[in-house]
Formats: sequence, structure tokens, C-alpha cells
Amino acid sequence: MQKLAFGIAALALSLVLVAFVPFKKKPVTVYLIGDSTVADYTGDYDEKDYMTTRYPIAGWGQMFQPFMRPDSLSKLRHLIKADSVIVADKARGGRSTRTFFEEGRWAEVYRSLQKNDLVLMQFGHNDAAENKPERYTNVTAYKEYLRLFVHQTREKGAIPILLTPVNRNYPWEDGKLSNVHGDYPQAVKDVARELNVQLVDLTQLSIEAFTARGQDYVTDNYFMNLPAGKYTAYPEGLKDNTHFQPEGATAVAQLVFRGMQNLGEAKAAAKK
Repeated sequence: MQKLAFGIAALALSLVLVAFVPFKKKPVTVYLIGDSTVADYTGDYDEKDYMTTRYPIAGWGQMFQPFMRPDSLSKLRHLIKADSVIVADKARGGRSTRTFFEEGRWAEVYRSLQKNDLVLMQFGHNDAAENKPERYTNVTAYKEYLRLFVHQTREKGAIPILLTPVNRNYPWEDGKLSNVHGDYPQAVKDVARELNVQLVDLTQLSIEAFTARGQDYVTDNYFMNLPAGKYTAYPEGLKDNTHFQPEGATAVAQLVFRGMQNLGEAKAAAKK
């Protein structure tokens, strides 16, 4: 009898202790969809050795996981309730909204989506390429594909976030950078307003950040303007004012994180 009573007491104590053990929430996946400025060139991107065939090119998505550390997630509680995040960078170079859909890349993301996951969507560089009909998508169609991505993200109980395209390193005038993407940033804003989707205006954020750094610094340190003989993958050097070196990609990733953080501050301000 004494042993039975002891056993019951021990079981009760264990149940009490379990009740006070913090529950670890399932990780949230943050999916990134977009083009080469977002892509992660490491791993199995093109089944080539990154350091010898690609480095130092880097998309901002390649640098995004460190911004999703537990200590940073406290600033994103309006978007992410989990204790940890997995960044799934599905962006691919040369893709527009249309080709990303037609190649089945969106279908792959859609099948994997779980409730409370996030989908960050940044297209526009290739949609606007009128000289490349295999990827060109006019503004009307661009909006339709963005609407499709938003609607299907919400079907899964996930959260869509639209991003205007990160700016290129031109045009500069009197020390200031200007929008190079024509009507495409506004098209993203139009869809965000129409469907009540959260928006990070990365076009404007990057214009302001790059301008603050200055044309010379940004050209040499952010974009793929490389001297000859320095990198194995580019023995003759390179002049590229669209794609990023690691420092530039990290700077843009930080802009995206701050943009996500500001969504919460804007929401709080609206409630006052």
C-alpha cells in the first residue's frame, strides 16, 4: 500500500514538472521566391563548386538565415510565433513571375507550405526584360502572377509578404540613385493594396541605403565589379551592377529584415 501511494505521488510530481516544461513550437519555414538577386548560390544551386565557379556572387537570400536567429525573432513576433525558423531559398537566376510558375517552381513551394509559414516574394528584374521574350512578363501579367502566389499562399494558411525589386546600381545622378525598374515597383504596391498584403518596399529601401553609402563604395563593395586576377571564377574580372558580392547581399538581407520588423511597428501605430 505504501509503495502504491509512493508511486501515485511520483506520477503526480512528474505531471506537475511536465506542465512547467516550456513547449517548443514547431519551426516556421520562411520561403524566398524570386530571381538571381535573391538566390542562394551555395549547395546544389547548379551542381558546381561554389568557391571555384561562382564566388563571390551572393543573393540576399543566401545571407538571410543569420537574421532569423532566436534573439532576432523577438522583433518579428507579429509575423513569426515559433522559436526557430528555417529559411528555404527557392529563388532562381533568370526567373520572372511567369517562368517561376511555368517551370513548376511555385508548385513545389505550394506543396510544401504549412500553416503559419511565410512566403517572401521578390520579382521584377526579369519580368521587365523586354529584350528577353523567354522571360519577359508585362505589368498586367506580372500582377496576375503575384495575385496567384498570394492567394495560394493564403489557401495554405501561410503568410505572403510582397517585396518590390531591389534596385540595380544605376542610374546615378548628382550622387543619388533612382528607380531603374519602371512601373514594376508600383505594380507590387498596387497588388499589396488591392489584396491587403504586407509589403516591404525594397526598391526604395535599397535606393536610400545605397545612396547613403555612396556610388563608389557600393560599386566596389556591394556589386559584382571585380578586378582581374582576384577571383578564380572571374580571372578577367567583371563589371556587373545587378548582382551582389557578400557584403552587398548582407546589406540587402538586413534591409529586408528591418522591413519585416517595421511591418509590426506600423501595425502597432495603426491601432493607436
